[in-house]
Amino acid sequence: MSQKTKYITSIAIFIAVLVIDQIIKVNVKTGMYLGERIEITSWFQLAFVENKGMAFGMELLGGKLVLTLFRIIAITGIGWFLYKEIKRNVPMGYVVCIALIIGGAAGNIIDCLFYGLIFNNPPFPMTAQFVEFGHGYGDFLYGKVVDMFYFPLIEWDMPDIQYLPYRGEHCVFFSPVFNFADAAISVGIVALMLFYNKIINEFFK
Repeated sequence: MSQKTKYITSIAIFIAVLVIDQIIKVNVKTGMYLGERIEITSWFQLAFVENKGMAFGMELLGGKLVLTLFRIIAITGIGWFLYKEIKRNVPMGYVVCIALIIGGAAGNIIDCLFYGLIFNNPPFPMTAQFVEFGHGYGDFLYGKVVDMFYFPLIEWDMPDIQYLPYRGEHCVFFSPVFNFADAAISVGIVALMLFYNKIINEFFK
């Protein structure tokens, strides 16, 4: 397969992930109030939450500004990496994995860059609305990432036994709430580790 085809495919995947991610987020942001949950099945819910951290709601030392700048630098570096890898004539599947990661990272970056500028922050139980650019709930680079997918696959109560970790607590697997961008990043990374570890190692030799 030609380099041109791989470049076009990677750009198409990047745009598709970005568009799908933003469509979902905008619909959740404007159609659900913060904290609302909609049960699709017993093991799948839409749960509207916002976070200032990394994938699956994790936090980054240094605060929001550091996180956003880190994301911008990371996506630039990964884009350069993909360009170099395509020139090395790597397999198409490998290109798809990296394109998924870049598209997912870009999706969350858009939230950070612009959501604070274009959305208001209404009180419960109102839903957010678009506002005049620059009159939103936050400044440039300080937007919050919208998450919505929640899969409580297994739930149980820990026995209330002394010295037992999490004694008496209600536990859930899988508890993180994530978005389409997080899923694209995770799928890309897992597939790279499973199928293309040798190619990655060759790049750094």
